[in-house]
Amino acid sequence: MSQSGKEERQVKEQNQGGESSENERESTPSKDRDNGKDFEVEELRRRLEEKEREAKENHDRLLRMAADFENFKKRAAREKEEWTKYANEDLIRAILPFIDNLERAVNHAEKVADAGVLIEGVRLTLKEIHKTLYRFGLTSFDSVGQPFDPERHEAMLMVETDEHEPNHVVEEFQKGYLLNERLLRPATVSVSKPLSKEN
Repeated sequence: MSQSGKEERQVKEQNQGGESSENERESTPSKDRDNGKDFEVEELRRRLEEKEREAKENHDRLLRMAADFENFKKRAAREKEEWTKYANEDLIRAILPFIDNLERAVNHAEKVADAGVLIEGVRLTLKEIHKTLYRFGLTSFDSVGQPFDPERHEAMLMVETDEHEPNHVVEEFQKGYLLNERLLRPATVSVSKPLSKEN
């Protein structure tokens, strides 16, 4: 082969070698770009999942806070209602002894002759006081002849009798009162017990 033929072949091989190395150089950045895109997509997917998890946690927290706030509002409304119902409790408790004294005066005056005017005046006063306190939720309850109830009655003494069934209220020394259906003061009473065998 002539010298010029060898040189042409070498030039071709060099050109082909140059082209192949250029092709390799071009294909390498393309792979790097693909790998970079995959990594970026994975990173974005990971961040999205993380943000979705955070959003779900925040949503759950918001629902819990809303439920807690609703419960707080209900509890506050109940407490306000309770406070309104029983705000006058101390005042009414302080007035009760006056009612007791007036009732005693009426009972005493009934035993004295010509005390009609006094009795009527005190009775009217008592009636007005009861009416006023009734507007605030105060009511009395009868005890005589009723079964003894430790939640409503305070026993001062036991009385042997056959006129009442055992464990029933015989006499009421002090009336019991309710404030809006809740016990304000128990009635002080005497309670029946069966006659002893000796009697």
